[in-house]
Amino acid sequence: MALELRDFDPAMFLASDEAIIGYLEEAMASGDAKLVATALGDVARVKGMSALAKQAGVSRESLYRALSEEGNPQLSTVLKVLDALGFQLKLEARTADAAE
Repeated sequence: MALELRDFDPAMFLASDEAIIGYLEEAMASGDAKLVATALGDVARVKGMSALAKQAGVSRESLYRALSEEGNPQLSTVLKVLDALGFQLKLEARTADAAE
């Protein structure tokens, strides 16, 4: 019997706001802009890309592009998407351990 393998899709595990927040927090903590954009894209797919694009005031196509692995969204786009998702960007000082 052949084993069927599928690509991992994190969107399958983002069923609650708590899961989404944790996922986005981990992406932000990585400091990797591409990972953050991809994570936002995963969440946008879960929430509905078309509705989210409309709510954020951007075209669906440009949102797909910006939040892809190859994308590089502007900060204004990220803030609009977070707002449309009901989230906000919050800064906090790093602890001494994290700054090293």
